[in-house]
Amino acid sequence: MTNPEILIIGQGPAGLSAAIYTARAGLATLVLGTEPKVAGDYSIDNYFGFPETITGKDLIGRGVSQAKKFGVAIEQERVLGIHAADTGGFIVTTDRRELTACSIILATGVERKKPAIGNLAAFEGRGVSYCVSCDGYFFKNRKILVAGEGNYAAKQALELLAYSPTVTICTLGKQTAMNDEFAASISKAGIPVIQKNITALRGDTRLTGVELDTGEVLEAEGLFVAVGDASSVDFARNLGMFTNGDFLEVDGEQKTNVPGIFAAGDCTGNFLQISVAVGEGARAAKSAIEHVKKICRA
Repeated sequence: MTNPEILIIGQGPAGLSAAIYTARAGLATLVLGTEPKVAGDYSIDNYFGFPETITGKDLIGRGVSQAKKFGVAIEQERVLGIHAADTGGFIVTTDRRELTACSIILATGVERKKPAIGNLAAFEGRGVSYCVSCDGYFFKNRKILVAGEGNYAAKQALELLAYSPTVTICTLGKQTAMNDEFAASISKAGIPVIQKNITALRGDTRLTGVELDTGEVLEAEGLFVAVGDASSVDFARNLGMFTNGDFLEVDGEQKTNVPGIFAAGDCTGNFLQISVAVGEGARAAKSAIEHVKKICRA
């Protein structure tokens, strides 16, 4: 499915619950993401309707089967970025392709990774950023590092070339994990990739450099953190969504402040239980269905 009416990011209880409702309402629904953490072999014995213990893996498997029964398309793809389309709706970039959607439901959980750099927090807002769309403009023609090893870091680095010709990727000592397409794009763009770790940041009132585990110091006026995969907060910052710490702010109908984008489950910061996520997914689906019918099917 290339251009779904509703795109759901997250394959956990909230995302699958939402998908069941949107598909049953006759809307073309695509669910993207990777296997959720809940899909493990640990036991669940407090979920309504299951007097017998069920594993997280089995519960998610049942949810997937139910969603597919109603025509939901489910693909194992990592979403790297979301941007508002000029013609309405949203453009979504994954590690495989680009697609559009009228409405998006974020059900991404709460995982947020930061590199283990001791004085990182001291430079947040003073050279350290997590959002190219938000802050790239402030680093025009400056020396920029992107911290991360995967496709998300590669995408951020490529976007930063619009602001500065001097962009370098530092994998923080990890092996690169970019797919062939992104690796080729990075090579073609001439973006250096350094497989060394950052142990400390340098600077007085603002970032001026980073210290590597080899003892050498690299000049850097900007450090954009893009570790692992993009999180709900990363998407939120790019789109101007309101957040509360690592959580997305939603109203009683799971609406964010960006029309057409809804959120459900752990990423909203409510009681972190499967039953709550399932309920929020259903409520987000109701709101998304109304949005699509009003805006895209009018």
